[in-house]
Amino acid sequence: MMPTLTDEQKVRFWREGYLVLEDALRPDQLSGLKRDFAAWIEESRTQTNAYGETIDGRPRFDVQPGHSADSPGLRRVSSPTEISETYLSVMRDNRALDAVAELIGPNIKHNNTKVNSKLPGTKTEVKYHQDFMFEPHTNHDVIAVLFFVDEVTMENGPLEVVPGSHDGPLHTLWHEGEFTGAVAPEIESEVRESAVSCTGPAGSACLMHTRLLHGSTPNNSTQPRTLYIVTYNAEDAMPLCTNHIPSRYEGELVRGEATGMIRCMPYEMEMPEYPKEASFFGQQARDSEAA
Repeated sequence: MMPTLTDEQKVRFWREGYLVLEDALRPDQLSGLKRDFAAWIEESRTQTNAYGETIDGRPRFDVQPGHSADSPGLRRVSSPTEISETYLSVMRDNRALDAVAELIGPNIKHNNTKVNSKLPGTKTEVKYHQDFMFEPHTNHDVIAVLFFVDEVTMENGPLEVVPGSHDGPLHTLWHEGEFTGAVAPEIESEVRESAVSCTGPAGSACLMHTRLLHGSTPNNSTQPRTLYIVTYNAEDAMPLCTNHIPSRYEGELVRGEATGMIRCMPYEMEMPEYPKEASFFGQQARDSEAA
């Protein structure tokens, strides 16, 4: 089988900590993701608060403040693989997964899935953080694949990443005894100067190393910006805490074979706080309110 990534793309990923891959989804996969998410938006119009239920009892669907039937603000669907055959099948087989296997494979497990959306006019933003601080493993061969369900532009709240930061320090998300889900304001201010935006047509994907610093801005356009995010890990990277987005498909082998091996690397970090809210947007909002 022909490789998905060129040698230059592999070098770029390990140098910068991320890679945008076009045509990561087939047209039928993309249309299926769009169809199911559109149905969830319509369903959300009948709700006033976070609703549904995941296997740990938290709401599956999270809506932003100000959400209403006339102006829906559905911003998170946790573990959509459990309620959509399309989202499940894409998680199990897609071109970006082939690329992940070439980077940290050949043996790959599924870790978690979610949809993060910024509908037109919504103010949701993501403060800078590193995913690894939410999902520590015995090693850091963990990659999040962010599928662009919509075209991502400079105006509709694109992902912002800090190239090379995956090789830097792990930044605490704890501040004054609170797990805020965000780095300290002075660190965000510093790293934002070198951040770049990840844009591209619908069907593309951004492959992002778990230690890469990243965030995003509000959607200031009339176009939606929806991402289907699938996190994969090397089969020998074992989780060190409870999954913050649990699913009955956690740990499913999606490429290669099970070896039964555990590979460890040295690092130190605080244990994350298991979320009480529907999503980490609530954790970051608590920090804003405290500030």
